[in-house]
This record gives sequence, structure tokens and C-alpha cells, in this order.
Amino acid sequence: MSKILVTGAGGYIGSIAAYLLLQKGHEVVAVDNFMTGYREPLKILTEKFGKEKIRVYEINLCNDLSSLFLEEKGIDAVVHYAASCLVDESMKNPHKYFSNNITGSVNLLEQMTKSGIRRLIFSSTAAVYGEPQDIPIDEKHRLKPINVYGQSKKMVEEIIEWYAKLKGLHYLILRYFNVCGASDDGVMGDSKKPSTHLVQNAVRGALGLEPFYLTSPEVSTPDKTAIRDYVNVIDLNEAHIAGLEYLSNGGQSEVVNLGTNTGSSVLEIVHQVQAITGHTFEIKRTVPRAGDPARLVATNKKARQLLNWSPKRTITASVKSLVLWYQSHPRGWNY
Repeated sequence: MSKILVTGAGGYIGSIAAYLLLQKGHEVVAVDNFMTGYREPLKILTEKFGKEKIRVYEINLCNDLSSLFLEEKGIDAVVHYAASCLVDESMKNPHKYFSNNITGSVNLLEQMTKSGIRRLIFSSTAAVYGEPQDIPIDEKHRLKPINVYGQSKKMVEEIIEWYAKLKGLHYLILRYFNVCGASDDGVMGDSKKPSTHLVQNAVRGALGLEPFYLTSPEVSTPDKTAIRDYVNVIDLNEAHIAGLEYLSNGGQSEVVNLGTNTGSSVLEIVHQVQAITGHTFEIKRTVPRAGDPARLVATNKKARQLLNWSPKRTITASVKSLVLWYQSHPRGWNY
């Protein structure tokens, strides 16, 4: 099995990635600065799998990383999740996003290649596409972000391509659409406070944990709320693991969308959550998020062909896993 460095390992997606990698027998080097990530999930994983299988480092990727790579020899690949990732915040604080996302990524790439590590899975985003010209969106769609978060990810994608040309890096850039759900057993989940994920917030509303606020701007869709492609977090991370296998088998560098080929509006998702949980809740309106396009739906044809990957879990499965997670962690980690 492989030794995988996971950045952002204390975050929502990164902690579930570490959990899956460990379950599959891989060794994990977990890195997080814990500004928005959490120590608790990594503590649980260390207790469950042992320090010989997972080691945790509190490191800011913008700082010197040489000691980490000297300490952890034999890393086979890096899965780079760490990033500032709130669309609305990025429009209010662009410095944070250009600084954290770009500087941290360049620093990581430089240290990786100096240490002879040539395989990278990069977590990118559908936000690089901006307002789509065609639905569903394929990987050849033009890139024209309409928010700072998407622009910062686009810039990192371009930097990765240069490191591939100049330093022999082999990469997969995985562009996420909307992530939802928790681990199937409810042990790991989203602890963002507040969460920006619709399905999570709707489940919290259904369970009476907090009021539900509609943040979607009014857009030109049938019910005036944004249409998105919702992919389960376990399915998403299984694509990353398939990507690691693809690169280890000599696969060429590629850009791949991760989505479901289908879209649902915000209100459609809210009504589904209410039906699945059997609980209705008030839908309160608040200030709409800035920088949100009206429609984002992926084609996953390339993921199916290249990685033999397609999503297995439905919205119902995602909601049920979130119910398990929030019932045992109503306030998330740190409580």
C-alpha cells in the first residue's frame, strides 16, 4: 500500500479522505494548520488506526515545509485539499484567497518536486467555469470564474500545469461540483460553522439544530433558485483514490469533473430533505451570496472512462448519513 500526504486533513472532505485511505490500508501523512480544520477527527483516526498508519502535522503550507519532507520519507503521492473555499468570503476578502490558495500551493509543489514526489491529486472546483455556456459542463468548457475563489483555483491549476512541464509532475485536477453527505457510518462529517453546504444546512434545519436560511440569489431558473449538481462526499473521495491508482499505473495528467450528470435547484433539495427526514421547517431568506452562477451541472463521462468512476450514492443516502452525523455531533467537532 502507498504512503499518501493529505493536506487539509482536518477539514470536512480531507478528514473523510483520510478515513477512507486508512480503511483501504494506506499510510496517511495528515497536514493541516487547523485554522478551519479540526484536530478531533484526526485524533479519532490515530486512536483507531495507530501512529504507524497516520501521523498528524500542524503546518501552514505557506511556511517552510522542508522539515516535513525530511521527516516523512517515501511519500508516494499528495492529495491537496487544503484551501480557503467560501465563495462569498472570497468576494469580501480576496487577499486571503490569493494568499492562502496560491502561495500555499506553490510552496507545496516546490517542496514536492525537490523531494522527488511526482504524483498529485488536486482538489479544484466547478467555480473555475463561471456562468456556463453549455449544460452539462465538460472539461473543455471555457474557464471564466466570476468569484475570487474560482479564480484562485484556476490560477493554481495553471501553476500545476507549469510544474508538470518543467518539473515532471504527474497530476489529476479534479473539479468538484456540490459536495454533500457524511461518512456512511456517520463517524466523520461536516463541522463548518456555519456550513456553506446546502444539504447539510437543510438537514440541520430538519433536525431543529439551527434555523434554515436561503442564501441563493434570485436567478433565471424555474423556481428562481440556483441549480447545482450534488455529489456525495464518499463518492467524491473514492474518485480521488481511483485517481491515485490511475497515476501509480502510469496514467497521463488530466483534468476531470466530478459530478452526477444531474442538477437540482436549491428549493428542490430543501423539499427532498423535508420528505426524507419527515420534518418540515421554515425557509427563511437572508442576504444572498455574491458570486453564484445560476446553473452548474457536470458531465462525468470523462471520470467514467478514465477512472472507471461514477457516483453510487443518492441524495437520500447523503441525507441519511448526515442525520447520523448530526445526531451524534449536533454542534460538530470541538464540543
